[in-house]
Amino acid sequence: MSSDPPPVPPRALPALISALRSDLLAAPYTSAAIEALLGPVASAALARENAVPADRVTAALLDPPAVLLRLFTLGAVVPRSLVEAALPTLGVDGALHLGLLGPASLADPYGRDDHAADDPDTPLRALIDLAPYAASDDAGEISWWIASDLSELATGRALGPEHVLGVGGASLTLARITPREQVGTVLDLGCGGGIQAMHASRHADRVIATDLSARALDFAAFNAALNGIDLELRQGSLLDPVGEESFDLIISNPPFVITPRGRPHGGHGADGADGADGAGADGSGTATPRWTYRDGGRAGDTLLAELLTALPAHLAPGGRAVLLGNWEISPDAAWDEHPRSWLEPAAAGGVDAWVIQRDQEDPAQYAETWVRDGGVTDRDQRWSALVSAWLADFADRDVEAVGFGYLLLHRPDPGLSASRRGVLRTEVATGTGTGSPAAHLAAGLTALDVLAGLDDEALATRRLVRAEDVVERRHLTPGAWDPMLIELVQGAGLARVVRADQMLAATVGALDGTLTVGQVVAAVCALTDADPDEALEQVLPILRDLVLTSMVTL
Repeated sequence: MSSDPPPVPPRALPALISALRSDLLAAPYTSAAIEALLGPVASAALARENAVPADRVTAALLDPPAVLLRLFTLGAVVPRSLVEAALPTLGVDGALHLGLLGPASLADPYGRDDHAADDPDTPLRALIDLAPYAASDDAGEISWWIASDLSELATGRALGPEHVLGVGGASLTLARITPREQVGTVLDLGCGGGIQAMHASRHADRVIATDLSARALDFAAFNAALNGIDLELRQGSLLDPVGEESFDLIISNPPFVITPRGRPHGGHGADGADGADGAGADGSGTATPRWTYRDGGRAGDTLLAELLTALPAHLAPGGRAVLLGNWEISPDAAWDEHPRSWLEPAAAGGVDAWVIQRDQEDPAQYAETWVRDGGVTDRDQRWSALVSAWLADFADRDVEAVGFGYLLLHRPDPGLSASRRGVLRTEVATGTGTGSPAAHLAAGLTALDVLAGLDDEALATRRLVRAEDVVERRHLTPGAWDPMLIELVQGAGLARVVRADQMLAATVGALDGTLTVGQVVAAVCALTDADPDEALEQVLPILRDLVLTSMVTL
């Protein structure tokens, strides 16, 4: 890990930010313009953090989008004259004052000086990454710019302990699964550079964004100002900054990465507990790098346990929470043992909870993922010691695998549904279908609430409707009449596949809203000579699950 101190975060100075925004629009420095500039091959390579094709495409180009991309993303040194041409309203002096640039000739690689020579050939370099961001969600289209710390691609060095990430894969995932209905108050817990809070600002009256890192909050303030967004920023660990406040929506990509814990070396982790470096869990003294954005300063998965125990008290009636997380899985234990134990108190308190495991890695895979995330590859001399530290840490707790997925909570509104025990549902769903995952998951949380108020007798009187994206798939031995396997396949949502027998398949196929469930089952039984009461007892529990997963609608 580099010992160089990080550059100061960018400054949110209104007049200069307004000038920067004008220049970025005029360039134009947008996702669409950059994709058109690079072409599909270089764009795809850059997304994989391979900068070579982008370097080749832009090396001889002098137009503003190419100059800005080379400067802020590719880590190139650019003459002052080209920067002046690319940022004519802000100018180099304005960019220096905002903390975007520094003279590359200084001994200090980050150039902490607001002054650079007026010589047009003075070489300048970026102090931060400034990238265009485009997205589409249930609240509409987005075209923003996001500032973050320079990546390894630009610096060629490992990330520092206080590194502030740009928009990565986890950020995009969380944005895709977050519901976008209009709400009053939103909490973005562990906001980093503020991307989730910015998404939420378009459908909330008030957004509070918190982070332990003052540096992250500075970036969030800059990003919000650059994109004309109002956020309320607070510093502190986990839920400490919000006291006893409650929210209509809580969003969090918490520092859930399971990192070997050892003796602290000063500084702080994401909860202020551990240092940026610590002894390896195997007792060897191997330095295990820590980063505030991903490491929660707890052993194993206990940070997520702590957060999920405290979070339900901050959900307003009707409020929802959407989180990403990791959990440890022990041999001979169910994969959901940990998240179930964390969320059982919430369910006892009347909060519905839904855990969806999207992926699972063995300890070696998990170690490799996060050692590489820190900038160490298998060609680095530190690789073996770091992977070993992770494996020893997992072995100490008898961890067989690590699960990754979504955690969704909902506090039913007592004015709309009777007071009841919460529903705790867990499932493994690894597929991805068409449509909006956020709308799909929100519909599932609503269905949990509705179904909790329907006993089997009431459900049998409902006129259910099979979703249009659900089809039946039959597997037969060539030449046979009877299928070996019948599956109900979901095209949207999480692309679930449900095994079915003839009774269930025939019932679901006939659910068009014309007849009640009881009438449909009776009709199927009339054709098959099956007993209607037994058939209904067999089918109703599965239909409940199909309603929860939007394969059948109420």
